[in-house]
Amino acid sequence: MSFFNLPLVSWINGTVMIGAFALVVVGLVIAVFLLMNSDKKSVN
Repeated sequence: MSFFNLPLVSWINGTVMIGAFALVVVGLVIAVFLLMNSDKKSVN
């Protein structure tokens, strides 16, 4: 009966995956903004 004391859900893996996904999304957004700002052409 000791196995009933184990937690039914482990949130560690999901939290790590969501954190990694958030970092990837933030990196992609920063890369897009950098590309948008570097494509400004000066009109002479």
